[in-house]
Amino acid sequence: MNIEIGRLIFDFGMLVLIWIVQLVIYPSFKFYQKQDLMQWHKKYVIKIAYVVMPLMIGQLSLGIVDAFTTFSLYYIIVLILIVLVWISTFFQFLPMHNSISFGETNAEMLDQLIHKNWLRTFLLTLVFFLNLFQDMSLI
Repeated sequence: MNIEIGRLIFDFGMLVLIWIVQLVIYPSFKFYQKQDLMQWHKKYVIKIAYVVMPLMIGQLSLGIVDAFTTFSLYYIIVLILIVLVWISTFFQFLPMHNSISFGETNAEMLDQLIHKNWLRTFLLTLVFFLNLFQDMSLI
């Protein structure tokens, strides 16, 4: 398997995952009572990490490889977009998820979770299509 196919697999995995999170998972949090959400969320974050972390690490790793082996402005921009997703995940979403797990949540915070996740949704969608079109131009 060449790096382009591997990159598209990780990018597509992240694309599907982020849209499921944005349209299904995060909105569903609003239908739980606070105590039920706290109990479910503690299980959810562990289980979803088995899917999220390999995809994020794979995508970042291939982004780094591309940026440093090809060293073009295109691949540096794609890497920056991926890093922005990481920054958003660890500095915005991890604290919100911790709050939910400890029962420190309300409707406004859940709305913010959904609203702020549009940035990650946009960035990951952009990364997928940029790399898809880049790889199509190599054919």
